[in-house]
This record gives sequence, structure tokens and C-alpha cells, in this order.
Amino acid sequence: MSEKRPLFRKGDQGPAVAEICDRLLRIGAITKPSNVIDETVDAAIKEFQQSRGITVDGIVGPETFRRLEEARWSLGDRILSFTPGHLIHGDDVSSLQRKLSDFGFDSGRIDGIFGKNTENAVKELQKNVGISIDGVCGPEVFKAIERLNRVVVGGTPEHYREELHHLPRRTGVSDKVVIIDPGHGGDDQGLTGHSLTESFVSADISQKVEGKLAALGTTVLLTRMTKTNQVIDEQQRAVFANNSNADLVVSIHTDSIKNSSGNGCASYYFGNEALGQKSSMGQRFANLVQSEIIKTVGLKDCRTHAKTWDLLRMTRMPAVRIEVGYLSNTNDAVKLADANVRDLIASSIAEAIISFFEPVKN
Repeated sequence: MSEKRPLFRKGDQGPAVAEICDRLLRIGAITKPSNVIDETVDAAIKEFQQSRGITVDGIVGPETFRRLEEARWSLGDRILSFTPGHLIHGDDVSSLQRKLSDFGFDSGRIDGIFGKNTENAVKELQKNVGISIDGVCGPEVFKAIERLNRVVVGGTPEHYREELHHLPRRTGVSDKVVIIDPGHGGDDQGLTGHSLTESFVSADISQKVEGKLAALGTTVLLTRMTKTNQVIDEQQRAVFANNSNADLVVSIHTDSIKNSSGNGCASYYFGNEALGQKSSMGQRFANLVQSEIIKTVGLKDCRTHAKTWDLLRMTRMPAVRIEVGYLSNTNDAVKLADANVRDLIASSIAEAIISFFEPVKN
């Protein structure tokens, strides 16, 4: 169960805020120390959140604080290694993964997390340049990277590898494991509006998707049961998906904003172009499911977008988050309150999953 952690926002002050400002200062987001979140610090927090592909709200919670900590590391600042259960996260890891990929060593998705694939890629580099093979990125590896930097021009081979990795999985849905993630749940009802809760809408659509895919022989696993008081955070959901060796993760949510005219459906995949990060297969499925929902249900097309939310980033397989409408908008809420419309959304999601795994035509 997730434990409540402090949230810091505009107007807050004190030692914890000073720590936040210190991290902003280290990465050049502000120019002088502070112990209060004033207009300048608030703007810097929002700009940082936007640059990292996380929710832009000016609130520093666990995710934003963690990303601030990651941002302060540059490649060479510390020794990097793989430790199961205590994985190293940081911008230095992203830089290492990008360089390994450019050199032709497969470190998997560029996600800033030093996992087993990254360790194996470091070992391959060590083997090829003739230094001690231990998978640890230390002084010898930094020197090797510096030498290789002079002769290797970067590209995007990791995207081609992801495509090739997906090809053998295009055998239909009957042998696949798909994680369906109903947003929020338990004591966390999520967003609310027009007598609807995000928890209810996402759970109902998820159960309908489960039924449609199970009838085709797909193994469908839900990240939470409908009736539970447990609150499960995104990191726990990602661990569940990884431990299940799933082929795809689909997270279902709704949206809500103060402006009631906001409406429509949007889909999100892992990516941050500024940091050279993207799941190409996540993007492909996001495009598929977005197209199906818009075509079938008639919601406004709010398009697909790259984000680095924990569930998208920490899963080893393609993962997509779908926000199926705005509870704050009357027209969207009326549609989502209709069980028949929720069934259409579920059918669209199921159809996109079928298309994603359909066999390649000769």
C-alpha cells in the first residue's frame, strides 16, 4: 500500500523546500538559493516538469523530487552498476545508454534506469575494447567511451531493435499476456465530475476489455480488483507487469480540468525527445488505440503524446495510458455515464490490441 508523502507547492517554505531549491539550483533552473516556493521557483518547477514529460502542476511530490535528483547526475559523476532491487536512476544512466546504443551495444530502451540489459551492454563494450569485464561503468569505461566518441556518429538503432523484438510476437492475441490497469482504485477515487469517478469508469471499461480478450484466449491480468481499499502506486503496477512477463500494458484513465469546455480522448506512450528517449512500439500502439476510439466512439481527438510517467517508463514492455474523456465536460461525462459507450470504448481498445499483435501479412 502506498504511504502518503508530503507535497510542496507555491507559498510553502522551510528546510524541505530549501532542498528542492538546491536541486533546481544544481541543474541551473534557478540562479540563487531559496527556502520558499515563490513565483520564480514555481515557474522553474513547472518548466522542469514539462521538460521531463511528467504532469505540469507546480507541485513537488515524490515523482518530481525523484526526477530532480536524477537530473543532477552527468555521466562520469559516479560509478554505475546493476544492483537487483536497488536500480540506479539518473541522467547519467540515460547518457550511458544512448552512447552504448550509438556504439552498437544493445542496452534496451533508453530510460535512465541501470538494469540487466544495460549491464550486459557495458560488458559487451568492455569485451570489445579489451578491458576488465564486470559490467560496472567506472573510470576505465568512461575512458573507453571518450575514445569511441571521436569516431562513432549517433543514430537510433534502439528503435529498430524494438521493432525487431516485436516481430516474433505478431502471432495473434491468443498466446499473449496483457496487463489492463484500471486507474486509481480503493480509497483513491481519482478525478471526479458529474457524479462519476475516474476509478469507477476505468474499472468498468477494464473489466469489459478483459472479457473481450479472454474470449479470444488472451491471458488478461488486472493490476487491481474492483472491490479493494488498497491504493497501488505506478511503481508497484510496473513491478507487477514486469514480474508477469507481459507483452503489453494498457492503463485506462479519465481526465478533468477547471475549464469545462476541455474534452476528448488522448493516449500517452513512454518518451522524451529532449533526452533521446522513446518507446517506438508504445507509440505505435498509442496511435492504434487512439484511432480506434476516435473512429468508434466519436470523442474529440486530442492525439498521442510522449510522457515519462512511472508506469510508462518502468515497464519493460510497450505501455500506453489512455485518457478516455473529461469528467469535467458535460458531453464527455454523459457519454462515459452510458454503459453502451463504455462498452464501445472497451471494444475499441480490444480491437487495437488485436491489431497490434496480428500476424504479418506476406
